[in-house]
This record gives sequence, structure tokens and C-alpha cells, in this order.
Amino acid sequence: MGEKTALRPDIAVDRALTAFAWKILEEARAPLRDPNTPDTVIVHDVRKALKRWRALLRLVGPFLGKDGRKLRIKARDLARGLASARDARSALDALGDIGEEYHNLSPRTLSTVRGRLDQLRVVAETAILTDKMRAHVTAELAEISEAITQWSLADIVFSDIADGLSATYRQAYRMLPEVWITAGTDELHELRKRVVEHRYQMELVEPLWPRLGKLWVSEAQRLRDRLGRHHDLAVLARLIETQDSLAAWRLRFAPIIRDRQSEHARTAARLAGRLFAEKPSAFRRRLIRLWNNRAGVD
Repeated sequence: MGEKTALRPDIAVDRALTAFAWKILEEARAPLRDPNTPDTVIVHDVRKALKRWRALLRLVGPFLGKDGRKLRIKARDLARGLASARDARSALDALGDIGEEYHNLSPRTLSTVRGRLDQLRVVAETAILTDKMRAHVTAELAEISEAITQWSLADIVFSDIADGLSATYRQAYRMLPEVWITAGTDELHELRKRVVEHRYQMELVEPLWPRLGKLWVSEAQRLRDRLGRHHDLAVLARLIETQDSLAAWRLRFAPIIRDRQSEHARTAARLAGRLFAEKPSAFRRRLIRLWNNRAGVD
């Protein structure tokens, strides 16, 4: 998102937040307008926009009262409705991750497993974006549009946003495993959710930090990706365990999946150690200082 949709002292906070919301909504609507956009792209783009939307709602929701909570619940439910086709795609991504590192799996084996996963993907993706679901998504986005027009955020000041940003940072900070290599899949998946929110929320303040803002968002994205790869491997393991068409490869893939997950966990630990190096209170003070510096406040 460009600077015009970010928070800056020369633009009213409520105006910037509203512009940010409209930009997210446009990102969700754009693929639905083009009749040539593949269903898989529509689902991916809408889900991505919903993640941004939910991250924003965590910041402004407390100022919207019951409407804020309602919007978050509806966005969560819509995202879940579009996620049913994600498992096969995640497993394919994990297979690509494995294929790059483990040459003891023959090209024939990888090709066969990939083909069967792709069959699962096609069936799932064909079933998800029906005319009914498309109409539902369109209607939900129309409700979001109406909600934004009703927002009254004039009382929000930057310190409120700093509080919200710090709260998300604190949640992720407290969820960092003491021993990454033995952390459970669910534990790291929950951490990933907070990292995703933190990554999108930090786009709001990226311009305040000319030298490090983009780097911070980039590092958060790298951590998100590593945690995502860890989760994709868990999905692949589950599908191999539960799908009869993949049963023949259970014993061969299990140790490989564990090994790759361990590698991603080690890398994620290094990334998280840099990204969450300071305490949440220090992180909040940094945000306030950056804002005041840009505003010319001593």
C-alpha cells in the first residue's frame, strides 16, 4: 500500500484509516469484476484482502463498538468459507519445498504424488466458488463498503493506534516458543496468525520509518513465510495420512517432513529473534517517537 494510504502527521488519522480501508476493499473487489480472472486467483486475492481487513479491524474495532466485533466475525467466517480449498494447495506448496531439497525422492514419486494432490485441489477449488458463494462474497463486500461509510473515527489519535500496534506485537512476543525445534504445529500456526496481523498493521506506519520501515515489513513477511511453510508441511502430512490415494508414501514422507519442519523452525527462530528483540513497551515508545519526529514535536 502506498504512502497516501498510510499514517502520517500531515493527514488526519481517521482520514488515513478510512483510506486504508477503502484500498483493502478495492483489492478484494477487483478480481471479482474481471470475468477472465480464474477462480483460484479470486479466492486467493479475496482471502489476502480479508487478512488485511481483519488486521485493520483489530486496530479500529474498539472504536466501532458492537459493529467492530460484528465486522470481525463476519470477515472471519467469510475467510473460513473460502479456505476449504486451501489444504490441497498448501500440500502442493509443501511438496515443492521438499522437492527442492530431497533428491532421494525420485522424480516419478514426486510427479505421482503431485498429480494426486492436484486432483484433490481441482475438486476442492471447483466446488468452492459456486455462483452462490460468489454472490455471497459480493454481498459481504457490499456490507463492508456500507460499514466504512458509517465509520466515525474522528476521536482516534496516533497514540491509540500505537496502543493497538503494540497489542498485536505483544501477543506475538508472548507466543514465541522457548524451544522452537519442539514447538507444536498448532502453536506455530497461532503465532503465524499474529505475525500476519503484525505484518499488515505495520504497513500503516511504514513511512514513519524511512530507513527501516520497509525492512521491518519485509522481515515480518519472511517470518510469516517460514511459519507458513512449516504449516504447509503439516497439511501435507495430514493428507498423506488420511487420503487413501496417498497412503503408499506415508513412511517415506514422514521423516522428510519432520526434517524440513525443523529447518523452517530454526530459521523462524532467528527471524523472530530479530523482529521481536525489544519488549512491547519499548516498541510502543519507538512508534510514538517516530510519529513525534515526523510531526516536529519535541
